[in-house]
Amino acid sequence: MARRREAQKRQVMPDPKYNDILAGRFINSILKQGKKSLAERIFYDALARVGEKSKEDPIRVFKKAIENVAPLLEVKSRRVGGSTYQVPVEVKEGRRLALSIRWVIQNAKSRAGKSMAEKLTGEIMDAYNNAGGAIKKKEEVHRMAEANKAFAHYRW
Repeated sequence: MARRREAQKRQVMPDPKYNDILAGRFINSILKQGKKSLAERIFYDALARVGEKSKEDPIRVFKKAIENVAPLLEVKSRRVGGSTYQVPVEVKEGRRLALSIRWVIQNAKSRAGKSMAEKLTGEIMDAYNNAGGAIKKKEEVHRMAEANKAFAHYRW
């Protein structure tokens, strides 16, 4: 932890096609080795396929999928008197979005499929329908928090 001052938050630019900040953050998370145009192409291909499959506005489906994956609680380690407890804490809004974006991308990468756009389409559709790996990860985190509810009084 920094002892001096809080790091300033950078302003995330909205994506050029939908003019949406969440989409811009998602594209930046897909980004590998600075290849933003490739990340944008993957994301926009995935959203086009989501629109074809769901017959709805793809950006609305995407936002709902991210909202479904976002966790409400998580556990943090807290050391008290020589033993470490997993203390359940509420997740702040910025971290909720960061975790949900990270989980969707990780699970899309681990899926079987031909292209990253296809994998991302599948994961977004699964998250929209409350299924898939990212939703399992959220439920696992919630289960851990629920199991350690007895240590909630150690919250700081």
